[in-house]
Amino acid sequence: MGILLTAEDAAAGGMGMLMLPYLIIMVAIFYFFLIRPQKKEQKRTAAMLADMSVGDCVLTTSGFYGIVIDITDDTIIVEFGSNKNCRIPMQKSAVAQIEKSDAE
Repeated sequence: MGILLTAEDAAAGGMGMLMLPYLIIMVAIFYFFLIRPQKKEQKRTAAMLADMSVGDCVLTTSGFYGIVIDITDDTIIVEFGSNKNCRIPMQKSAVAQIEKSDAE
């Protein structure tokens, strides 16, 4: 008797099949509106930081403008203001924007 499906079992299986396209549509919406733009922004930021060189003017995430003095693997030394003694080491990830130097 387990071979035959009752009406309730058939209706429950049909509901699952009706919800499957909606689930696929929701996953697609999340991908195109949330995940994809975030990955594009991460790629843009990584390319910007890889292109950074000594002498570039940078804007930090805290809002300070400075000139890059030295670059290592994951840190940079930035000189702030007209006082040449104000050199602060910081992580590369703290850079929000880069303006290329005019010497190029």
